[in-house]
Amino acid sequence: MTDLDNFYFEKEEPIKSCLLALKSIIQNYHPELVQQWKYRLPCFMYQSKIFCYLWIDKKTKYPYIAIGKGVQIEHPDLIQGNRTFVKLLMINPEEDIPVEKIYHIFDMAMRLY
Repeated sequence: MTDLDNFYFEKEEPIKSCLLALKSIIQNYHPELVQQWKYRLPCFMYQSKIFCYLWIDKKTKYPYIAIGKGVQIEHPDLIQGNRTFVKLLMINPEEDIPVEKIYHIFDMAMRLY
């Protein structure tokens, strides 16, 4: 298994299923999004730039999608904190994944590329 595969499969449920579903949702959004292992993260690249990446919040243990160029996007569900490049969309693994919301935010992000 690759490091990228290990990222998903070493997680416990329901985090593992949530991350795998997010991976699929991201890949289905646009055919040119390419998954790569960069900076020890599962990144999704568009035109050789980070479009987004997946990670898990240390405090809440919730997965999140970090949106590249997210600081340029205004959306009430995106969290910036002290980040200068990305904003986060937290995903509760115990609830349905808000696919329409994700794609709406991705539409805003795609306009920045």
